[in-house]
Parts: sequence; structure tokens; C-alpha cells
Amino acid sequence: MSNIIYISYEFEVQPLQPATEILIAELGYAGFESFVETETGVTAYIQKEEWHENILDNIQILNSDEFEITYTYSEIEQTNWNAEWEKNFNPIVVDDICTVRAPFHEKFNTEYDIVIEPKMSFGTGHHETTHMMIQHILKADVKGKTVLDMGCGTGVLAILAELKGAKSIDAIDIDNWCYLNSLENVERNNCKQISVFEGDATLLKGKTYDVIIANINRNILLKDMQAYTASLNKGGTLLLSGFYNDDIPVIDAEVSKYNLKIDQVIERNNWVAVKYI
Repeated sequence: MSNIIYISYEFEVQPLQPATEILIAELGYAGFESFVETETGVTAYIQKEEWHENILDNIQILNSDEFEITYTYSEIEQTNWNAEWEKNFNPIVVDDICTVRAPFHEKFNTEYDIVIEPKMSFGTGHHETTHMMIQHILKADVKGKTVLDMGCGTGVLAILAELKGAKSIDAIDIDNWCYLNSLENVERNNCKQISVFEGDATLLKGKTYDVIIANINRNILLKDMQAYTASLNKGGTLLLSGFYNDDIPVIDAEVSKYNLKIDQVIERNNWVAVKYI
């Protein structure tokens, strides 16, 4: 992977929402594989071998009169990525209980200490959705339970579930880079109960879990909700994030079809993480 070359797009978006969410979804369909939301928009990455000059031709939101979106792009080498995020990656502490840090940070005196080298994967704990999902897991009883981390990114949520005593965890991501990065981080944190898989919700057929964690974008959550609920054991817990407060009604309308109800909502900068039981 070290010699893979990426094209980086820097998008400036006004107003930010819901344009950023729509832009990320459309870019994902076009072949972009990693995204970092910024204060002014989003940075998107695509492998150079998947890129072509007309890659943005079918990105409909760029033609919308409702939003002003400008961009620049440049070529980056994958080997430069670590140095870039190391300059900007600060450790985070969630509720004074859980630390998410890089290998080069000093260890914190918290109950749970997670070491993550995110590279190009999503899930350092800095984004609101990951932070809130950590909060939910910290409050949840996962000891001795089976857990699914769907859209695992760096594997941080699966790792926390193991640290809290889950007996078996499946971590799944459709992104090859996330899959490889999760494998690295699982090993780095000496986890023994986590199995990492590359793929989508079709991998869930025939499997069941006590706790399902899905921190993905709204459209994928809606598309795959039937698969999630079919894999949730009776009396189980479903934790969802990756969407905004305004999206709760449409998410809840879908989830309620499967006889689950909202138990708790955490909100952070208009992003939400919802617990269903």
C-alpha cells in the first residue's frame, strides 16, 4: 500500500449542510473512498488509478443553485499521509473514561486507552459521530455479549467493545483501506475477540448479535436497516449514527417498522447518535 498514489480534492461548501452530506454520498458512488470533513467543507480522496478528468461530471450537487461549492485538487503520495495527520492529530478523552490516541502520544490515566493509527480511515474519535458512539458504548452493558461494528473505519468502536468485555465482535467495512487499517489497529491494541471483514451488509446473512453499532451515512443506514434488524437478537441494542438531528424522523420511521424504539439520543453539533431497543 505504501506506493499507492491518491488524488486529493479540497471542497469548500456554503452552506455546509446538508450539502456536505450529499456531496460525500455522491462522491462515494463516483469512486472516492475516504473523506475528512473540515470547517469549510470536505477533503475527498480517490486512488489515482481510479481517477479521470471527468470524475466529477455526474456529481449533481455541484450544479445546484442552492449551494456554492468550489474545489481544488492535487496528487499526493500515500507515504506522505502519516506525516500530515501526525501534525494535526491530538489525543481525545471521552467523558474522562476513554482515551483515543496515536502511538506517539503518551499514555493517559483513563480506564480505557485505545491506540489508533487512522491513516486514511474514518474514526479517530474526533468526529462528532465517533465521539458520541464511544459515549454510548461506555454506558452500554456489552460484557459477555456479541457485537457488530458495521462501517468500522479504524476499528475504534470494536476495540472499545472488547475492552469492555464483549465476548465476540465482528468489524465490517466496505473500504479496503479501512479493512486493512482495522486489522492493524486490532493487533496494535492486542485484541483477541475481534474478527475484521471486508464487505457490506450481505455479510450479515445468517449471523446474529446482541449489540449492533452502525456509524454510517443516512442513506446506507436506510438501505440496510432490514439486514441490521434481522441480525439483532431479541432484546438487543441497536446504536446508529452518521446523520443529523433533522434526519431522526426518517430514520425512526424505518427502524420502527422492526418494532424497535428510541431509548436515548446524544447530540453534538447537530450530529446525533441514537440508541434503539
